[in-house]
Amino acid sequence: MKPYDDRRQTRRIPLGCNALIKPAGAAPAVEAQCIEISPGGMTLESDYVPSLAELLDVLVRQPEGGVERPPLHVRVEVKRCHKAESGKYVLGVQIVKVLR
Repeated sequence: MKPYDDRRQTRRIPLGCNALIKPAGAAPAVEAQCIEISPGGMTLESDYVPSLAELLDVLVRQPEGGVERPPLHVRVEVKRCHKAESGKYVLGVQIVKVLR
């Protein structure tokens, strides 16, 4: 077995576009970067440190230079989180509901 066994069932598409994380309750929204996306999840990078299994609402804006469309609005569940060398946190999330 390899040191890291990628068990993803679907292909991830690199994005690198702006996103906004909205935690539950009265917590303020936090800027993020959507690093990659797939039909079932995404990878985000942000200053926000979530708890495992936390539900978040995320708005993912269209990449620059493309057709102007409304942002993707989804509810996600946090599956993993680790601190990157940049000092930000990398969140692996599963999409549980498309809100808009």
